[in-house]
Amino acid sequence: MAQAILLQDVEALGERGAVVDVSAGYLRNYLLPRKLAEPATAGSIQAARRRREAAERAELEAADRAREGAALLGRTVLTIPQQAGDDGRLFGSVTTQDIADAIRDARGIKVDRRKIYLDEPIRHTGTYMVVVEVTDEVTATVKTMVVAS
Repeated sequence: MAQAILLQDVEALGERGAVVDVSAGYLRNYLLPRKLAEPATAGSIQAARRRREAAERAELEAADRAREGAALLGRTVLTIPQQAGDDGRLFGSVTTQDIADAIRDARGIKVDRRKIYLDEPIRHTGTYMVVVEVTDEVTATVKTMVVAS
């Protein structure tokens, strides 16, 4: 049996970076030509371990940055001026793109408009609590005040 380090996820064997035992023919004829794996030597195993540790460290740092961004957004109060009638009804509406632009202008944080959750566009003046997804697991609630201009 030969050992191989997977360069990509292989369904039957494992995930990227894993060291697996495979037959020499499978490694030589299938995994190597498709660049799915490389032969496992002492140096390549150490390099794979260093890459995995660096990836884990980067993932932890990204999660920390996301939590910091969510905490900053949680303290943010957005004020969005819109033209409105006497009864408080807006002539247009405040959409997720408007909220994303306001977050970028206020805090310098770029948020994808698809990560901002509104049941429907805001059509009246008032205060709204808007949920913003910073990453897959981290969300923040941003207080948004829509005022008549």
